[in-house]
Amino acid sequence: MAKDRDDYTAANRAAWEASAPYHEEGAEFAALLDGFATPGFSCLDAVLTECLEALGVAGKDVAQICCNNGREILSVKNLGGGRCVGFDQSAAFLAQARRLAAAANGGGGIDCDFVEGDVYKIPADFDGAFDMVLITIGVFGWMPDLGAFFDVVARVLKPGGALLIYEEHPIMNMFEPGAGDPMKPVNSYFKAEPFEDTGAIVYDGTQDLPGETQYWFVHKLSDIMSAGLERGLAIEHFREYPHNISSDEFDIYDGQDAQLPLSYVLVARKGV
Repeated sequence: MAKDRDDYTAANRAAWEASAPYHEEGAEFAALLDGFATPGFSCLDAVLTECLEALGVAGKDVAQICCNNGREILSVKNLGGGRCVGFDQSAAFLAQARRLAAAANGGGGIDCDFVEGDVYKIPADFDGAFDMVLITIGVFGWMPDLGAFFDVVARVLKPGGALLIYEEHPIMNMFEPGAGDPMKPVNSYFKAEPFEDTGAIVYDGTQDLPGETQYWFVHKLSDIMSAGLERGLAIEHFREYPHNISSDEFDIYDGQDAQLPLSYVLVARKGV
């Protein structure tokens, strides 16, 4: 029986829920708890920090769609963001986000809201509410319907608001770092059907952890740009980078003599 968007979304939600304990019990989450205990802590790298500062994040109302454990939107708040809201479908990861928020600033906490639910169905209460929408590492791969996702982005942005994307480059879907020659393309850049996997969703390269069936969708860079343009989001800035921001297993592509584009930044603005 063919799956529709809701089927894929529900399956991926279950996969994230099943994977959440591996993240909360790991060293990275413990380090985040320690980090946010220090006032002003940010987990954001230099590229994303520079982009946020260039857009003038201080005092701006910011939404992060698919915020995971909230570490990035909490960091945005510590950079001076105004009202900050993280949206995600995983209750377990949002529970982690609230733990980080409560532990921050020596236990004084960070004022940041987290909203659980299907990100295709963000409530109309948030329409036109944000100066900026942030999309980061790996979000698009979980989206079976890219156009509908950008409909939501455009809907929640204020007129003149900015979409900031810091994502892994879709060319990475062509390679399998753990299979044979890691420099040989294995998958088509134009792959139409999603990847299907049953392992846990983890970032550190750990193999064979049990999980739920999940689906990862391939979207070309032109798909992503076109989806924004078709919804009135004008591209202001685009830059590709040779550094990996995805799972640790892709670190082997960093520093190659013949460098691959491993990540990119795209800024698009909604018309006034």
